[in-house]
Amino acid sequence: MSSTEWWTQPYKGAPMIALPGFPRPLYPPDAKAQGRTPSVNGPDVEAYKRVCWRLGRWPGPASGFDRAFSNAFSHGKSGNVVDTGVAGVQRQAKITPDSGWIGTSTFNLMRSVLIPQGLKGPGVPGDYAMDAYTQSLLVDAWEMFGGKEPAPPPATALRTQALQKATSQIGVKESPPNSNRTKYGSWYGMDGSPWCAMFVTWCYEQSGDSPSFLKGKNYAYVPYIVSDARAKRNGLIVTGSPSAAIWSATTGTATAPSITWGSLRSGRAAPGSTPSRGTRARRTTATAAR
Repeated sequence: MSSTEWWTQPYKGAPMIALPGFPRPLYPPDAKAQGRTPSVNGPDVEAYKRVCWRLGRWPGPASGFDRAFSNAFSHGKSGNVVDTGVAGVQRQAKITPDSGWIGTSTFNLMRSVLIPQGLKGPGVPGDYAMDAYTQSLLVDAWEMFGGKEPAPPPATALRTQALQKATSQIGVKESPPNSNRTKYGSWYGMDGSPWCAMFVTWCYEQSGDSPSFLKGKNYAYVPYIVSDARAKRNGLIVTGSPSAAIWSATTGTATAPSITWGSLRSGRAAPGSTPSRGTRARRTTATAAR
């Protein structure tokens, strides 16, 4: 057999190398179109790149391998044997489908396959393609993932985003002074009116799809917000969350952590109010959109 034909021959194998477990299935970014969640980076990806490299299916050097399960590594990046990645290994091993995704069949192959005779590469023909360092990477991956993809990080709550938006407005002033004219009232459609509740509505609507605060309706008057929260109407609840928009029913001051927006006695913003950093007022009622 010519030394240039090693890629046409089925792999030879040996007893599977003992490992604590299969770290997790791996899916590249384009698997999302087929309903799969693309895999996060991990040491198992680097391990499989080392195996494919020692099998002549992925270019080195190994020192340059990252831990991203890319479309290129999964499916191959060209028709050259050395660029065919996981799918190239699967085709040579007669694993179907040769999707480039890594499941238990491909995992078991990689821990039993031997480097083909005639392959001039980083390993010795007849040796396991999975070397000691690759095994240690897979042990690390098992400890990290335990057989499944980690849960996605929780999305930032809408109320947290709204508070961040409010913080970004520190320093904005009425123009002209003492006129209640602001971009928030103009946006809401009631410019020149007390704008405390409209400002909160603006913060929520600029941050996402709020079920409670809507442009031009629902809340241009703080007592209505408090009332609905107490009654658990319109998606509002009473809460002590530090990221909630907060109104004190006894002090009449609208506050959030380290933020003060002006006096809200009877639901009116004091003329000349400016979003500013301040001390949290004593509160008895806290309301927030879930």
